[in-house]
Amino acid sequence: MMVPKLEDELENLTAGVVVDDSNSAEKPNLKGDWLNFFLLLLLYTMQGVPFGLALVMPIILQSKKNVSYKDQAIFSLVAWPESLKLIWAPLIDSLYVHKMGRRKSWLIPVQYLMGACFIYMASNIDEWLPETRKPDILKLVYAFFFMGMLTATLDIVVDGWSLTMLKRNNVGYASTCNSTGLVMGIMISYIFSVLLTSEDFSNKYLRIMPDVGGVFTLKSLLYAWGVLFTLITTLIAIFKKEKDNRLEDDHVKFNIVQNYSLIGDILKLPGIQLLALTLLTSKIGFAATDSLAILKLIDAGVPKDNIMFIHTPLFVVKMFLPLVVAKYTSGPKPMNVYLTATPFRLLLNISFGVLIYYTPTLIITNGFVNIPKYYYALLIFILSIHDILDNIMRVALLSFFSRISDSRFGGTYMSLLGTLLSLGGAWSSSVTIGMVDFLTFKQCSLDHYNSCSTANLKNICKTIGGDCVVIVNGYYVETAMCTIIGIIWFCVFRKIIKNVQTKGRSYWLVDIKRPRK
Repeated sequence: MMVPKLEDELENLTAGVVVDDSNSAEKPNLKGDWLNFFLLLLLYTMQGVPFGLALVMPIILQSKKNVSYKDQAIFSLVAWPESLKLIWAPLIDSLYVHKMGRRKSWLIPVQYLMGACFIYMASNIDEWLPETRKPDILKLVYAFFFMGMLTATLDIVVDGWSLTMLKRNNVGYASTCNSTGLVMGIMISYIFSVLLTSEDFSNKYLRIMPDVGGVFTLKSLLYAWGVLFTLITTLIAIFKKEKDNRLEDDHVKFNIVQNYSLIGDILKLPGIQLLALTLLTSKIGFAATDSLAILKLIDAGVPKDNIMFIHTPLFVVKMFLPLVVAKYTSGPKPMNVYLTATPFRLLLNISFGVLIYYTPTLIITNGFVNIPKYYYALLIFILSIHDILDNIMRVALLSFFSRISDSRFGGTYMSLLGTLLSLGGAWSSSVTIGMVDFLTFKQCSLDHYNSCSTANLKNICKTIGGDCVVIVNGYYVETAMCTIIGIIWFCVFRKIIKNVQTKGRSYWLVDIKRPRK
C-alpha cells in the first residue's frame, strides 16, 4: 500500500518545472570531432586494462587451489576505490596547473604512476603469486588497491574531460567511448592475463607442438603494460592541447572547500535527489542473477574454464554494441532505452533460474560431466542476451549522466553520479551474496533433525553415512524476491524517469555564487 503514495511524493519533486529542450536542439555530428572521439576511446581503454586485471585475479587465485573464500573476500577490497572516489573528486576539479590544463594536470601524472605500478607489480608478481606456495594475498591487495585508486582517479579525470573535449552537441557520444573503451580494455586484459598465460589453452589452440607455460607470462604482460602506459602518456602530454575553460562565460574557479561544498549543492537539486534514489535501488531487481548466476553454474558442474572461454567472444559484442546503439542513446532521451530493456532483464532472472535448476540433469551422466553441444548453445544465448541488455542499459545511463552534468564541475558531478550507481550495485550485490546461505536450508539424508547448519553437524551427518541435502536453495528464493522487487521498482520509477529526462540543461545546473576573482 506504500507504493502509490511513494510514487505521488516522488512525482511532486518534479512538478511545476518548465521543460527546456534547448540542450537537444542541435543534432549530434562528429564531423571535426573524430580525433577527440578516438582519444577518449583510447583513454577509456587504458582505464579498462587495470580494471580487467582486477576482475580476473580472483579466477587466477582460485585456480591455485590453496586460496580460501576468506582470502577472496579480502581481495574483494580492491573494488572499493570505485565507490570511494567521491572523497577526492573535488580535489581533481579544484587543483590544477593552468599551463598544463585542468584535466591533463591530473591525467599525465596518474597515468605515469599507473605505468610505474605495473612495472613494480611485474617485478614482484612471481613472489606474490608463486606456482606452488600460497599467494601473498595482503601484498596483492595493497598493490591492486593502489592501482584501483589510480584507476578511479583516472575515471574522474576522463569523465570530466569528456564533457569539454567533445563539442556540446556530441557530448552524448562520451558514453559510447566510455562503454566501448572500458570493455575493450577489460577484454584485452582478460584475454592476455588469463587465456594467453594458460598452458592448456595455449597448447590446445595456439601451438602446433605442446610446450610448458602459456604464450606469455603474467610478469611479461605487466612489464608490457607499464611500458605502453608510459609511452602513450608521453605522446598525449606532447601532442594533445587542452581547451582553456577560463575563456568560457560559465567557467567558475572553486577552491578545495568550495568544491566539497559543491557536492552538497548538487545533492540539494530535486532532480539529483530523485536520481540518487533511482540509482541506489536500480540494481535490486537483477542482484541475484548478476551476483550468483555464474557461481551457481559452476556449482552445478559447468567448468570455470569453459565459462571463461564463452565470455571471450561476448566481450567483442559488448565492445561494438555501444557504437550500434549510439544512435538511440546519444539523443535527448537515452533513458527510454534503459526503460525498454528493464523488463527483459527481469525475464532473464527466470531464464537463468530454470537453466541452473536443470543444469545437473543436462550435463551429468553416470556421475561424470559430459556437456552436450545444445547446452553450450543455450548457455551462450542466455549469457549473450544478458550481457547485451546490461551493456545497453549502462550506455544509456552514462549518456544521461553526460547530458545532465554541469560541465563547470564535470569531474565532481560525474563522479557523484558514478558513485551512486556503484553503491547501488555494491550494496545490493553484497546483501544478495551474504543472504544466500541464510536463505538456504539443508537436511541430513539419514537424520531429519540434523540441519547441517554448522561444520560440526555436517561432520556428524557424514559420520553416520549420510549426505547434507539442500531442501530450500537460497538462490531461487532470492531470484523470486529480486524479480518481484524489480517489477515494483519498474512500475514506480518508469513514469518518474520519463518525466525527469525531459528537463532541460538548466534544471541540472548548480546554482552557486561566483567567487570573486
